[in-house]
Amino acid sequence: MQDPNEDTEWNEILRDFGILPPKEEPKDEIEEMVLRLQKEAMVKPYEKMTLAQLKEAEDEFDEEDMRAIEIYSIPMCLLVNQHLSLLARKFPETKFVKAIVNSCIQHYHDNCLPTIFVYKNGQIEGKFIGIIECGGINLKLEELEWKLAEVGAIQTDLEENPKKGIVDMMVSSIRNTSLYDDTNSPSSDNDDTK
Repeated sequence: MQDPNEDTEWNEILRDFGILPPKEEPKDEIEEMVLRLQKEAMVKPYEKMTLAQLKEAEDEFDEEDMRAIEIYSIPMCLLVNQHLSLLARKFPETKFVKAIVNSCIQHYHDNCLPTIFVYKNGQIEGKFIGIIECGGINLKLEELEWKLAEVGAIQTDLEENPKKGIVDMMVSSIRNTSLYDDTNSPSSDNDDTK
């Protein structure tokens, strides 16, 4: 009888048909492969996953965790990505996931980028779609932090909206220039005519 571990053409054919068990690889090759597979599992980037694969990976997370997913591919997305990277370090209790838009949503329009989705317990808690909703081209880190805190993605220590002063000035100037201001109406001069 032949040695089943011997490297012969006949043994290879028997292995191919499942008659002989697969030949064991040398110990250091197996260890090397295990280490390589472990590294790949740790480094497996989410941006290469499809939406279905992201949904599967989502099941691995604790459902109580908040997740902020940013979909990027345009220059404004780089700014948002930079801010989210800093916020991810500041708020480790929130899982931040980034994805390349083409790999997770087919035919997604660039005018909808950057896009940020905030999930909790599998339900969408907030979404910021497009440059304006994400905070504009001059977006500051604190402004994005405030936006994420408003939808409950993070617990911020900011006491007020960093962009609040600008909004208040715009709203107050609109209120001050009313279309129904009595001083400019022609009927206010002729009130005695009946």
